[in-house]
Amino acid sequence: MKDYTPLLTTLETQLAAKDKKPLYQRFALVIKAAVRNGMLQHDDILPSEREFSQLLPISRITVRKALEALENEGVVYRSRGYGTQIRSPLEYSLKESKGLSQHVVLNGKTPSTRWINKSRVVCNDEIAHLLALPSGSHVFLLKRIRYVDEQAVSVEESYVPEALIDNPDQIGVSLYDYFRAHDIQPGRAQSRVSARMPDTEIQQQIALADNLPVLVIKQRLLDVEGNPIEYSISYCRSDMYVFIAG
Repeated sequence: MKDYTPLLTTLETQLAAKDKKPLYQRFALVIKAAVRNGMLQHDDILPSEREFSQLLPISRITVRKALEALENEGVVYRSRGYGTQIRSPLEYSLKESKGLSQHVVLNGKTPSTRWINKSRVVCNDEIAHLLALPSGSHVFLLKRIRYVDEQAVSVEESYVPEALIDNPDQIGVSLYDYFRAHDIQPGRAQSRVSARMPDTEIQQQIALADNLPVLVIKQRLLDVEGNPIEYSISYCRSDMYVFIAG
């Protein structure tokens, strides 16, 4: 069973501090900070409302209000008979055609992007085959670092047929939004997932710990008629993403 002594010590200190914020808000802020700094991990089951109220100078009603606020923000999920569990910051279906940005927004978080490259290049034979293009075709290479609530979570390279992009500078946070604005409807995705240790560049771009692998997601996106419209390779933080196959 997980030792929650460090968390309880931090909570006790923050709840005793002179602060105008209500106790439930301070409680929730400590839990969110503990998730960010790794004190709490995905799937950790928190002590019960009764246990928190017995171990801390706080009422059970206040604990319940704090946990409800955390649930509404997507930090935890609660189930009767099972308890309160820390959610993965990013649970993402590999078969959905929402796109990461829309998925993040639907979960109450803020996506952003730092573009590294938007250039027209000649694709190699493998990319041409995956996009059903003749050998030596031009595609747009779109490379970016993706952020959720200002925290870097992945590095992504996308290859898109030249004919599908009029002006790459019009692509903002979401490539899928660009597609839809140009009457291109994303449909089914075909994905392969593997793990590897990151190279120095990726490690620096998303601030990874030395011993943390990345999840490598190779994905081909089809439109609703089954035509390939994007091939992407994403290097994702393995401590933040949970990918769902269905």
